[in-house]
Amino acid sequence: MGNHFKSGLLLIIMTSLFLFLGYALGGQSGMFIALVFAGVMNFFSYWYSHKIVLKMYRAKPLERSAAPQLFDTVARLAGRAGLPMPQIYLIPEDAPNAFATGRNPQHAVVAVTRGLMALMNQEELEGVLAHELGHIKNRDILISTIVATFAGAIMWIATIARFSAFFGGNDNEKGGLGFVGVILVSMLAPLAAMIVQMAVSRSREYIADATSARITGNPKGLANALSKLGSYSSGARMDANPSTAHMFIVNPLSGKQMMGLFATHPSIEDRVARLTGSKQPPSSGTPGGGRKAGQTREEQGKAFWDNLS
Repeated sequence: MGNHFKSGLLLIIMTSLFLFLGYALGGQSGMFIALVFAGVMNFFSYWYSHKIVLKMYRAKPLERSAAPQLFDTVARLAGRAGLPMPQIYLIPEDAPNAFATGRNPQHAVVAVTRGLMALMNQEELEGVLAHELGHIKNRDILISTIVATFAGAIMWIATIARFSAFFGGNDNEKGGLGFVGVILVSMLAPLAAMIVQMAVSRSREYIADATSARITGNPKGLANALSKLGSYSSGARMDANPSTAHMFIVNPLSGKQMMGLFATHPSIEDRVARLTGSKQPPSSGTPGGGRKAGQTREEQGKAFWDNLS
């Protein structure tokens, strides 16, 4: 399924949720208002959603003079991936994390937290940065950012719907769903948005991990980085918005949300196992099961990708 098709499908799903909430609040007139609002959201999501997300986390653009090693690393990895140099932003957070955003590779941004820069060594940092470049290369960034914007708006409107129901804002005679209907819709719509977030994020994380291994030629770097991030998640956590949780390399809300079926990220243990090949015997030739004699890091990374693809 192509990314253009998936983007269109996600916009249809999110727009439908808007229309349903609008109908619940005000019948046909509410649905019409929601349709207009959804159209405006679609336009702004395409052109400005990445700016909204960056502003949400107080991310600031970095100049090369402030972090020359970081810039050189991103430039080298972007060259290997066949991508233009993305903008680099710093998030003033001590919790280690990162995400990529933007509407296409020509307008892409890689954002890293202050804590990530302090925690990772060079090999691990390369793995994380290559993972984010993988999202850019695979054109996941527009989908993820649009979903984040819509999910946040749906949760906000659902809250208004609940208040409207309790204070008599819904009118059955105008075609609305009534008190019970509004309460049900206001609970189910955010759940549906969360399921969409999950569907967007979980499979794409595995693919971005594999792309990182291909770009760096070193699955171990990202595997070690993910292990560190997993260990750190039990300590300081980000003050993150749930609607954007799926955008980060690891869940910034670990311990604060429903896990398992409704988790926006696959488990770190499973991701590390896939990268290191620990679920298979090292002699089986499975990616990550060890470098063959005379095999370079780049050849090992290519073999990892080819086996996962």
